[in-house]
Amino acid sequence: MALTVDDVDRFEASRHRLEAIAYRLLGSASEAEDAVQETYLRWQAADTGRIEVPEAWLTKVLTNLCLNQLASARARRESYVGAWLPEPLLAGDPMLGPADTAEQRESVSYAVLTLLERLTPNERAVYVLREAFDYPHREIAAILDLTETASQQIFHRAKKHVATGRARAEIDEAAARRIVDEFLVAATSGHTEPLVRLLTENAVAIGDGGGKVPARARAFEGARAVATFMRGLFKPGRAKRNLVGGSPDLHVCLVNGAPALVVVLDGRVIGITCPEITRQGIAAFRSQVNPDKLVRATRRWAAGEHGDPVLKVF
Repeated sequence: MALTVDDVDRFEASRHRLEAIAYRLLGSASEAEDAVQETYLRWQAADTGRIEVPEAWLTKVLTNLCLNQLASARARRESYVGAWLPEPLLAGDPMLGPADTAEQRESVSYAVLTLLERLTPNERAVYVLREAFDYPHREIAAILDLTETASQQIFHRAKKHVATGRARAEIDEAAARRIVDEFLVAATSGHTEPLVRLLTENAVAIGDGGGKVPARARAFEGARAVATFMRGLFKPGRAKRNLVGGSPDLHVCLVNGAPALVVVLDGRVIGITCPEITRQGIAAFRSQVNPDKLVRATRRWAAGEHGDPVLKVF
């Protein structure tokens, strides 16, 4: 069915919100874009004149498409090479969605996106719609074909799972940036002890290369193991330069709402490391180096203005 100009405008008015929902549900910008495009095709085929609340209809269609995608994604990720991590997004990307409240900012943090992988598809959907977009349980229930009571129970269960995996006190952006700066000084000092002092005792470091870029399949665990790994990562070497094709620049930028390390070579983002920074120290380093998951970041990098790099990586 051909859409009117008003129908197209209604959809476009919802596009950024739909993309932000899909990104939180799927942890992948490219998959989120595909889900929103499929939602548009469903909208195009619908009798829009009989749809009383277009926003609710579009949200329901999109959410259920994402739930189907999550079910199939679980099987795909079992055969994924190495660790699977979400796709990071640079500051200002509209797919990050609303960031007016602490709950909204936390829901799109890289640490929480990683934790959401542990939830069932329904838990993830209820958590995202309630925590990040403040949908009332009555509307969530209608979207997911649940009772309102079931929606409330699922939300409390999902929130408990996320809180359990995140039993750490966060710090503000300015303090986090100071710790990142301290980390860079320590990482380039050539000594392990300054790094150990910045980490929590049970710190971890993990990377996602998707089988396309070398990345350790299992996480480094414990402050000393992580410190040793990070010290080696920043040690200059010809072999590393040959591996990536040059000497990349390191920038400190906001990624998913927090300071992160963005590695750029010839205008292309080749790696993003997101530290999880708490009052007790740096609890985790999660590095995305799979080139398929850095395409959108590279596009945004090319379109934006950036300060000078803080250093050459190696």
